[in-house]
Amino acid sequence: MVATPIGNLRDVTLRALDVLASVDVIAAEDTRQTQKLLARHGISARPISVRQHNERAAAEGIGKLLSSGKSVALVTDAGTPGVSDPGARVVAWARKRGFRVMPVPGPSALTAALSVCGIAWPRFLFAGFLPAKRSERARSLEALASAQDAMVFFEAPHRVVETLQDMARAFGADRRVVIARELTKLFEEVHECTLAQAVGWIAENRERGRGEFVLLVEGAHVRPQTSIDPDAERMLRALLGELSTTQAAKLVAKITGAPKARLYRLALEIKSDEKRGATNGETKRKPRA
Repeated sequence: MVATPIGNLRDVTLRALDVLASVDVIAAEDTRQTQKLLARHGISARPISVRQHNERAAAEGIGKLLSSGKSVALVTDAGTPGVSDPGARVVAWARKRGFRVMPVPGPSALTAALSVCGIAWPRFLFAGFLPAKRSERARSLEALASAQDAMVFFEAPHRVVETLQDMARAFGADRRVVIARELTKLFEEVHECTLAQAVGWIAENRERGRGEFVLLVEGAHVRPQTSIDPDAERMLRALLGELSTTQAAKLVAKITGAPKARLYRLALEIKSDEKRGATNGETKRKPRA
């Protein structure tokens, strides 16, 4: 499993070059992209294709090569195979059949972005790519809204504006974000702002909507007062009979000013209590003082 540059072709490690030059077969996510790297470093091998949609079949093909005594290096377009890229199925297939799998570490967009964000986050959650469908993406972000650890996302250029808008709605417009784009490439940029300002920053320059993005979002702040006003809870309980959990929490937050993330968690607790009560014949709990 050979990590390759995320942009600048000179970022490849010496060990990676040694491996790519010595193996019998190079399996690549995009053979054209890999061919550029190989040509740049004078490696004449012709890679075979292992894309996400053919990974299962490719695993069997690689298995035949391994069974015949061939050595195989697996690479993706950029970064480490199996990390938000194809590779995991091939590894699982090979290990299950007793073949040795070796990592050849190298460039990483994740650690590159963390190193230049300028914020010493003690812990972070790597979320990778969010769902492409907007409704599913919104649900994923809502589930992360109360996470106190910093969050790191990868995003494609054609979805980054929608994703930042969805983040502002789910996390709050005042949440800080570090936008890292085109890392190690010619038009590399790293910018810190609030989620409310993020879309405007991208819109300032047409070039900023291009390239690959890493988004680093600060975690939810711990508030000393976490209880919900009884009137807000009563309103939430009433609305849960008519609206979804997300809609009810959002509406109560808008009316009362209570934290949306806390209301959402409370709504989930209420739903869970009601389900247990229906199962066990228990009565619903009273609003908290």
